[in-house]
Amino acid sequence: MSPASKDDKSGAQEQEAEAEVTAGAADASADGPVAEAEPATTGPATTGPATTGPATTGQAAADQTPEAADAGSAEDTDSASVAEEMATEGAEVKPARRRAAAASAAETKPAAKPAAKSAGRTARSSAKAPVKKAKTRASSTEVKVDLPADIFDTKVNVPLIHQVVVAHEAAARQGTHATKTRGEVRGGGRKPYRQKGTGRARQGSVRAPQFTGGGVVHGPVSRSHAMRTPKKMKAAALRGALSDRARHGLVQVVDGFGDGDSPKTGHAVSVLAAVTGLPAATTSVLVVADRSDQLTWKSLRNVSGVHVIDPGQLNSYDVLVRDRVVFTKPAFESFVARAGKQEDEQR
Repeated sequence: MSPASKDDKSGAQEQEAEAEVTAGAADASADGPVAEAEPATTGPATTGPATTGPATTGQAAADQTPEAADAGSAEDTDSASVAEEMATEGAEVKPARRRAAAASAAETKPAAKPAAKSAGRTARSSAKAPVKKAKTRASSTEVKVDLPADIFDTKVNVPLIHQVVVAHEAAARQGTHATKTRGEVRGGGRKPYRQKGTGRARQGSVRAPQFTGGGVVHGPVSRSHAMRTPKKMKAAALRGALSDRARHGLVQVVDGFGDGDSPKTGHAVSVLAAVTGLPAATTSVLVVADRSDQLTWKSLRNVSGVHVIDPGQLNSYDVLVRDRVVFTKPAFESFVARAGKQEDEQR
């Protein structure tokens, strides 16, 4: 064997021995404490086999090429954009899921919540509202009395009643209406044009009745419309009107309309409704009360359809205009005494 072949064999053996030593060192480093630090290294640059220890990790990061760094930053950017898109989709999906859940709940219970809310409002309003006292309807205070036949059961003379009523309405007229004649109208003192030669009708003043602005012929004049009516005619007409109402049961007598010492319209109206049997303001009533009975006058003076009058002022017109006549007991006694006295005087 030549010396050159021996040298080649020895060099090959030395290379194999060095390779075995290098592989053993690599296995020992992989099994040693350096292998425990591998999970802490993250990122694409630390995943290669060269990262076997702390020194090799820093060296691999330093030896990394700019192209690999750009690729890593691009991957990081892509992962961040993907995370943002997923977060946005999740934010959009959550309200949609909530709306769908609310719609399904509303379909399953459409009237439960509004009913509960309305019930709650009603309960709160009823709790806050002040408690009102219940109005007690006054009982009827009608008094049963005997109506004198000479006043409430006489013959009804319709022409006499008509005459008295017309006189009553005529006496209520003021009579202040008036117009001006051609002598009272201002202007027109001069003759508008000559007497002859114009072909027109002769005129002496532009304030004549046929001209605009002229006087009025046979116009109304201020005067009194009062008619003289004897007392006997008035009394007979009143007796006839009261007799007509009494025959139909439209004359009643009550004990009073007052409640305590102060006037109360509500109480008076309730008493009137109980006596007549009709609601207030559905019928016209003539209430006859003494002037001294201020409770009745103040309680009923503003009630619609009710007219209060003193027994001394009672007349056939007011009796016929109203549907019913209601006397207070003192007023009824006063009226009967006055009517009887007048009857005696006439005799």
